[in-house]
Amino acid sequence: MTFPQTALPIRVDLNVGGTWTDITHDVYSRDQIRITGGRADEGTKVDAGRCTMTLNNRGGKYSPRNPMGPYYGLIGRNTPVRVSVLTGANYLGLPGAVGDYASTPDAAALDITGDIDVRFDGTLTNWGATDLELIGKFTYGSGGRSWYLGMRNGRPHFEWSVDGANTIQADAPTAPTIPPSGRLALAVTLDVNNGAGGCTVQFYTASTIAGPWSYLGAPVVFAGTTSIFNSNAPLRIGDAIGSLDFTTAAGACHAAQVRSGIGGTLAANPDFTAQAAGTTSFTDSTGKVWTLAGGTDISNRRVRFSGEISSWPTRWEATDVYTQVEAAGILRRYGQGTSPLASTLRRRIPTDPNVVAYWPMEDGPSATQIMSPLPGVQPMTVAGFGFAQDESLPGSGPLPVIAATASMSGTVPLATPGQWYIEMVYNLAAMPGSLTTFLDVSATGTVRRCLMRVQTNNIQVQALDVDGAQIGFINVTAADFAGSWGRMHLRASTSGSNTVLELFWVPIGGGGLAASATFAGSPGAVSRVSSPFGAGLAGLRLGHLSVISQQSYIYNGADQAFLGETARQRMERLTAEEGVPFSAVGVDTDALGTQRQQTLLDLLREAEDVDHGILFEARDRLALAYRDRGTMYNQAPALELSYRTDVVGPLEPVDDDQHVRNDVTVVRLNGSSARSTLEVGRLSTQAPPLGVGRYDDSSTLNLLSDDQPAQHAGWGLHMGTWDETRYPVVRLNLARSPGLIDAATTVTVGDRITISSPPPWLPPDAIDLIAQGYAETLSQFEWTLEFNCTPAGPWNVSYLDDATFGRADTAGSSLAAAATSTATTLSVATTSGPLWTTAAADMPFDVRIGGEVVRVTAVTGSSSPQTFTVTRSINGVVKAQSSGADVRLATQPVIAL
Repeated sequence: MTFPQTALPIRVDLNVGGTWTDITHDVYSRDQIRITGGRADEGTKVDAGRCTMTLNNRGGKYSPRNPMGPYYGLIGRNTPVRVSVLTGANYLGLPGAVGDYASTPDAAALDITGDIDVRFDGTLTNWGATDLELIGKFTYGSGGRSWYLGMRNGRPHFEWSVDGANTIQADAPTAPTIPPSGRLALAVTLDVNNGAGGCTVQFYTASTIAGPWSYLGAPVVFAGTTSIFNSNAPLRIGDAIGSLDFTTAAGACHAAQVRSGIGGTLAANPDFTAQAAGTTSFTDSTGKVWTLAGGTDISNRRVRFSGEISSWPTRWEATDVYTQVEAAGILRRYGQGTSPLASTLRRRIPTDPNVVAYWPMEDGPSATQIMSPLPGVQPMTVAGFGFAQDESLPGSGPLPVIAATASMSGTVPLATPGQWYIEMVYNLAAMPGSLTTFLDVSATGTVRRCLMRVQTNNIQVQALDVDGAQIGFINVTAADFAGSWGRMHLRASTSGSNTVLELFWVPIGGGGLAASATFAGSPGAVSRVSSPFGAGLAGLRLGHLSVISQQSYIYNGADQAFLGETARQRMERLTAEEGVPFSAVGVDTDALGTQRQQTLLDLLREAEDVDHGILFEARDRLALAYRDRGTMYNQAPALELSYRTDVVGPLEPVDDDQHVRNDVTVVRLNGSSARSTLEVGRLSTQAPPLGVGRYDDSSTLNLLSDDQPAQHAGWGLHMGTWDETRYPVVRLNLARSPGLIDAATTVTVGDRITISSPPPWLPPDAIDLIAQGYAETLSQFEWTLEFNCTPAGPWNVSYLDDATFGRADTAGSSLAAAATSTATTLSVATTSGPLWTTAAADMPFDVRIGGEVVRVTAVTGSSSPQTFTVTRSINGVVKAQSSGADVRLATQPVIAL
């Protein structure tokens, strides 16, 4: 690939009235476009991205309030903008809407009825969608079903039909690990006759379609042989099956393959990287003609920034009129909000579309009635309510406590008759000694009134008809109805010509009990809920009373404020509730405590802190993204550089105390704490020269249990006492090194970067870094990219059965005798702990002695000192070693958090 000798192919698009419009011609080339993203140098949190540029505004086009401007009324505060560079490898762009696909018509070679092998290579933003379409020869028309490959609930899904109507489905036994870059290749094979009277589906993954391929779980085996229906459906990629109920792949497809037979003859082979940008139709290597539909395109667009322009300051001098804009990433807008989110119950309950009436009861201390957040539902009238007196329910704001003379009454808008469901939370210290009304429900069916009454160890529910006669009755022992926060459900539903009345109560966080009665008639619909309460219920706490037109589970989890969610689960739920575009990679890790009433961004940051992951902005769209800490453990390099050929500008090593923390305390929010200190070593709390003195740090985390702080304090100490040189900035010039473009432009926050062949005045080992943020400069003939970096070493953790990271280090070893720079046997004394292994199966392994990495190929001796047979100078350090020199594994074992 060669870099254009003409101006850099930059493109700037502005979302004008909902349509992306190319405004590159209005961007002044005299001023550079400057972009920043991720964590700034020494930053602990990702800041909102920034992009600055200058626009030609001589015609008033970029003055939002100019009625003569062509964009009048179409641009203003928070107008979306994106900056791209059109260079590098091409791909099939998939916008992700219904109708966005590439297809080739049905052909004889595609009419595969036996063994099949399907492969897809894509960089997607929605791998985790519930039902994701990738590639298929499958339509819902009559006889149109052959097969398709997609994702279901995070796992690859393959579906095929024998008869063109009914399907057989197979899901991968395990979920694939989605790289932070979003690029993954999937493959599936179907062996229609496995030779054992059955058929077998096997899933695979790879980094690209070129392989090598790895099994994704065990084979999925079905009884009986099978075949694939020969439909007339086209082969499509993207919106593969055209289902409105499924999700279309969004992002990029690099290539796909369909083979007749497992590893067999290619039947289709679209390689989108080999097509010219702008192509709308092409022929693949098998002779299949592919055409693009909807918003798909062949492009080499590298989106470098997606953000919003919040202000349009116009300047002028002489004949020049220009607008200098600073666009910001989506974190700026979400960081502006200061209003905390409502309680989890208050937010959750109205989202059920079947809720007919709802009164949260979180009103203020001076309230005289109970408001409803639902349109058309009148406030509930009350007496004897002491509002905002109890804050002990995690899923709620402060709730009322009732007096001996309390009462309530609320009118319910009529719903479609047939069934009804009432739920509320309550806390009753003790049951009253005599039968006392807890809830009085009026309805329109055969059941005109339901009276729920309680007394010591007993609950009764009477169903009364229009004349007040009892037609149904529940009488149940209920020793655990009182004593803690709980939820009470009352439900009436139809069973043939009968009504089933059900009472259910559950202590929050525990198991529940139920009772029911069946009688002739219809439930109707609820018209009113009320209660006169009574002296026996004085002190009752209650709230979040709802009437729903059918049974609901909307209270589940919300009553405990989602106690025990993982960081990723909480982020995904919150962003979905708030309608914030979001994607995440990684697996579920530490469990959180209850969700508090904070701003959205504060809640997301709180989850980020518990997981020690990174919340950041997606670069190619207006969205938030998250990678958990597990994705940074032992990761393969996203970018491999050579100092001699790739890095420009000074590579300035820093040995300082910027990140030193050798005394770490972690407190669980409203719970216990743990402290971890380093007492011995170069970065210990000992005074210099034995250590560096005390550097303390304390943090409060919203953890689930008191067992967690000790682990987090230990991890904080590990990160704060990692003894390695820092290289804060790595600078690249992509205009001079176009071969780096594809790899460098995919590096995201948290990715690993390595630099080989460092200059001779630096340590000889490859420089190993984590990209924390970046700064980018674009102009006509310049494209520089600077990564803000921290050492990658702390993220290389131990795991079993690995030749490098699966070893335990010595507790204390040193050279028993001096050695020349060329000696191939070393005498090593063990000063503490067990001897070194002598098993041939454990060889070779690397140790570090005085900065030199030595490869041990054999160890002999059953007592100390032992003899090491070695290969010297593995890292290029050639030196004699003195007696007493410390001997340690070259890669130190680290226990992951």
